[in-house]
Formats: sequence, C-alpha cells, structure tokens
Amino acid sequence: MNREIYKIALPAIVANITIPLLGLLDTAIAGHLGAAAYLGAISVGAMMFNLIYWNFGFLRMGTSGLTAQAYGTGDRMAQARILQQSSLLGLAIALGILLFQVPLQVFTLWLIGPGDDVRRLAMTYYYIGIWGAPPLLVMMAVKGWLLGMQDSYRAMAVSVVVNVLNIIISLIAVYCFDMGFAGIAVGTVAAEWLGLGYSAWIMARRYGWLKHYLGWSTALSHDDVRKFFNVNGDIFVRSALMMVVMLFFMAVGARSGDLLLAVNALIMQMFTLYSYFLDGVAFAGEAIVGKYCGKGDNERLALAVKRLFLWGVVFTAVFTVAYAFPQSIFSLLTDDITVIEAALQYRLWCALIPIAGMAAFVWDGIYIGMTRTRGMLVAVLVAFVVFFAVFWLSPATWGNDRLWLAYIVFLATRGIVQTLLYRRVRRQVFINPNN
Repeated sequence: MNREIYKIALPAIVANITIPLLGLLDTAIAGHLGAAAYLGAISVGAMMFNLIYWNFGFLRMGTSGLTAQAYGTGDRMAQARILQQSSLLGLAIALGILLFQVPLQVFTLWLIGPGDDVRRLAMTYYYIGIWGAPPLLVMMAVKGWLLGMQDSYRAMAVSVVVNVLNIIISLIAVYCFDMGFAGIAVGTVAAEWLGLGYSAWIMARRYGWLKHYLGWSTALSHDDVRKFFNVNGDIFVRSALMMVVMLFFMAVGARSGDLLLAVNALIMQMFTLYSYFLDGVAFAGEAIVGKYCGKGDNERLALAVKRLFLWGVVFTAVFTVAYAFPQSIFSLLTDDITVIEAALQYRLWCALIPIAGMAAFVWDGIYIGMTRTRGMLVAVLVAFVVFFAVFWLSPATWGNDRLWLAYIVFLATRGIVQTLLYRRVRRQVFINPNN
C-alpha cells in the first residue's frame, strides 16, 4: 500500500514544485524590465486568472475520483465517457470565459483595485493570457483523468512540460523578439497550447483504445451526466466558498497596511509550500481510494485510508518542526529585514498551519476518491460560518492575530467535520458502494 501511495504522491509533488519556479521566473523577468509597475502587473495578472479559474478545479478533482472508480471496475466505456464529459465541459467553460472576457476583466480588476500604471499593464497581460483558457481547462480534465487511471507519472509529465515550455518561450519572446512585458503572457499561452498538443499525443500513444469507446450517445447518457454534475457541482460550490474566505483574508490584510500585507503573504507562502506536499498525499487518495471503491474491496480501502493519514502525519511532523523556527525559511523568501522581523511575531501560526490543515487535505483526497463530495461541501460550509464567527467575535485589539486565528480554525474545522462525517460515509461506501 505504501508503494502505491508513493508511486502517485511523488510525481504529484514534483509537478507541484515546478509551479513556484515558473512564478519566480516570471517575477524575475518582470523585475528586470525597468519599472516597478511590471512586478505589480505580474502579481495582479496572476491574481486575475486565479479568481477566474479557482472554481473550475472540479474539472480535475471530480474527474479523478470518477475515473478511479471506473478504473477499479475495469469499465473502459465509463473511463472513456468520463474523459469525454470532463473535456467537453472544460472546453465549454473556456468558450464562456472568452465570450465574457471583458466583464470578467472589469470585475476582477475592480476586486483587486490596482493603480493606473499597474492596471494598464495587467490588462495587456490579461487580454493575451485569456486565450490560454481552452487548453488550460481541457488539460485540467486530462490530468484528472490520468490521475484516476493511476498514471500520475504522465500527469506530472504534462505539468512539467508546460511549465518548462513556458519558461523557455517567455525568455525567447521577451529577450529575442523584444516583446517586452507582453512576451511573458505570450510564453504562457503558447506553452498551454503546446501542452495540450503534448497531452493529445500522450493519449493517442498510451490510450489509443479510447477511440473505440468515444461517442455522443454514451457521453450524454442521462444517469451518467447527472452523477458527473452532482459530484462536480458540490466541488464547485465548495471552491466558491473557499474563494470568498481567501478574498476576505486578502482584503483585511490589505487594509492593515503594507507591512502586514507583506507578512501575511510571506506566511501564506509557507502554507502553499506545505500544500504542495499534502496535495501529493491527497492525489494518491483520490486515485487509490477510488480504485478500491470501484473494485468493492473494503479491506484495501480501509487500509488505504489509514496509510494515507500515516503519510499525512509524517509530512505534518516535519513541517511543524521546520515552521516552529521559520527565520531561515523567511530569509529564503525575502531579504527585507523589517518584514522578516514582523513575520517572526506570528511564528505560532506558522507552526499551527500543518497541524490544522493536515486532516482536511487527506480527507479531501479520500472523499473525492469515494465520490462523496457532498461531505466536502458540508465541511467547508460549516468552516465558512465558523471562520467569520471567530473573526467577528474576536476582539479587534488582537489585530492580525485575529485574522490568523480565524483562518487556522477554518482549516481545522474542515478536517474535524469530515472526520465526524466519515463513519456515515464509510457505511454507505462499504455496505453499498453503488449508492
């Protein structure tokens, strides 16, 4: 069992680690273009796309759980149908984004509220980058499908290839073709379309049998479409609630002054780093739990849950120790002594991030694998209410600690609620997996 988890978790972690490398390179290119506004525009542009794409993570998560169960049953017709449904949905959403790109730009910039110089550059980045929506959303579905097929190596390969191409093409566009700031966005879009072509090549080479099962009649089967949208609908609403929490967190931090805004961004990077590793465990949960659900192997399913939590505990112990003494990590992320000294006052929250977040990450993977996504939605809904209750009931004199307390409680509540729900969910899955 540990070997199964390792084979899926490791490629997922490697793929995740390439993400900040790309962000660092884009920042480095923008930082050498001669004006501070370029750095701000990269940050704002990335935030605009995060706001747009955040809620569509179900294209990967929902697809992986459903595919893993079909893999467990050995039903190739179902495997092909899920890929077709999720890819078509991703393409339809992308076309909707392109159609409404102007109001989306107005809305996201209104939410972020940058200055005029940054706004102008961010709009340039946005109107080029938006054409990467079709390949990006379709590749979400493809990577989720590959993960469900227990093929995390190829899912990793797609992510790594796209990120490497992005780096190479951005450098060429900016420095060889003198495209300036726009070259960064051109590199991103070109890499995404090339990555989609690479994904298609992988599917044709490794999964050529798919062509014998694809068809509109099966893709639009009423019962299967209903299950597909039930699972993905729960994840969509869950993501929307989480986005509201993050927007509120960012907005409160921004109103606390530039120093605390920088401190919160620094600590949130610590959370992001931790999430890269725990997401690997969650991805393994999606694939392995889904497989054994599909097979109806209750014994292996129960063992998988225990081992996934063991991996989560190990990672959490390592990160908790490291985050309890965060000065060296802070120094790697910034050389601003003032920000580092201010951030050290919040070291307790750094140490609590892994402890509070572990169960939520692992349970998410398990629930997705079981396609019991309603439990994930309920957990986030309860945590959403608790987050705002803790924030508004805490004394305003606590300042930034008030915000971090609410966020840590939010993370912990998600895990606690899913733990409490698991007995009922387990009974449904173990006794009658087809319910």
